[in-house]
Amino acid sequence: MSTPSPTRMTAVLSSEHRARLLGIAREVKLPEGTRIFEEGRLADRFWIIQSGTVTLDIDVPGRRPVVIENLGFGELVGWSWLFPPYLWQLGAEAMTLVRAQEFNASTVRMMMDADPALGSAIGQWVGRVLAHRLHAARIRLLDLYAPHGSGLTQ
Repeated sequence: MSTPSPTRMTAVLSSEHRARLLGIAREVKLPEGTRIFEEGRLADRFWIIQSGTVTLDIDVPGRRPVVIENLGFGELVGWSWLFPPYLWQLGAEAMTLVRAQEFNASTVRMMMDADPALGSAIGQWVGRVLAHRLHAARIRLLDLYAPHGSGLTQ
């Protein structure tokens, strides 16, 4: 039996908060190869994957973008929508056909402002995701760029 991911919405939000959030979701299909967002562009929405795979990547000058993490069922795609100046910090691409629930970021931020308990819960959820993604990015970049035998990946 596998343990649910601590970054999934179901691991952090109460059933009441999940229901409120999912009540404003819009079902979308993202074809394989779709660039969902680009680093540095406006972060005005986010997604929860229902099926398929999304890769997160980071621009590396002089090289192709480096894949940081692969996301699947139940995972949050995008966290930059919550923090001013609301610009994507990573890029994302659909590696397969992706079915997802899409959320309008400004609507969710207004809901969070209107209900501090909901705002706190969503903030904690996105914070967990952010901490996980930063750790994944650090490990991936160390794998790629740390000198072998340096001890930096321990």
